Amino acid sequence: MILKIAPARIVSSLCSCYEIEPLLDFDFRKVDPIKYQPYKTQGHVTMGIQKRVRSDWIRIDRGYLDRIQVRVTLIKEKPEFTIGTGEKVNPAIEELYEEIMIKYLPARFPTMFKARGKTVDNLATGTTYPLTTVGLTHAQMLANMGENVEEDFYFMCRDPDGQYRLQGYIGCFPGGFLSPARVGESVRDLHKPVPGYERKLGLSVDRYFGRMQPGDFIGRMNWSLQVDGADLFRTDGNNYYPGMDGAFSEKEDPSLDECYLRVEHQTLTKLPRTGAVIFTVRSYMTSLHQVKAEGDGKALAEAIESMPEGLGHYKMRQYWGRKVLPWLMEDA
Repeated sequence: MILKIAPARIVSSLCSCYEIEPLLDFDFRKVDPIKYQPYKTQGHVTMGIQKRVRSDWIRIDRGYLDRIQVRVTLIKEKPEFTIGTGEKVNPAIEELYEEIMIKYLPARFPTMFKARGKTVDNLATGTTYPLTTVGLTHAQMLANMGENVEEDFYFMCRDPDGQYRLQGYIGCFPGGFLSPARVGESVRDLHKPVPGYERKLGLSVDRYFGRMQPGDFIGRMNWSLQVDGADLFRTDGNNYYPGMDGAFSEKEDPSLDECYLRVEHQTLTKLPRTGAVIFTVRSYMTSLHQVKAEGDGKALAEAIESMPEGLGHYKMRQYWGRKVLPWLMEDA
């Protein structure tokens, strides 16, 4: 969960579009994942914030059923890692359930989510969820969200002193982020390991959170390499933290068959009633074999090599770089 906001782009990146455009002929089985090549189109450090609209908040494609099944299993077997509730965040959980499960899904995907009386049928999974928060625990609300959409949601709630802190989450696909250990941390605390964050962006991001208005939607792409398999549930191992020297020596000689490009499509918005800021993360995994076969190996290698030293170290380039980068530069 890494959010970087370039100060010069903050004000111009707001979006007040809060309508939902229905996809009347939607068939998720025929929908390809969005095209994402942030290593080609945006600088690694200054990935620009872009305007988003509410209609694009949730994305569903042909991989939906497989990944939803993974999420269902994780929520059942690892609730202590995937679900976070609490007194400070529970009102925001209720509000997000209303926004996503009641207002958004049946309106955006009417061929897939059918409102029927007091329930909604998910025609893809054959499951049903309540069209109300009444009678649900906050953990059940989060579980329902996690079992119907692939996006993870992190709740940033404002303290009396004006600091926004992580207070809750439904996080089935964390990219090296141990959610329970970070509850209560401010935006700056969450980003302490990111090289240059405090010096370049800390104050600007704090101010931006305070200025956000309900209906603003902004987004960006974050990317890294995962060199030990395609598992989307990762509570450690993708980023370097101080004191970890020697802990990941196995990454120095990774199997190329286990190397993946991990991309996070991130959006940020503010809820109108509680004022909680919702950080939404949708994760994608692509084999480096596929990246190379599509002719993008050299572009990815050049983007990795161009990272500033601190950022490259944070992304663990010092471990896998000596093997992966020369291979990416070879012709497919």
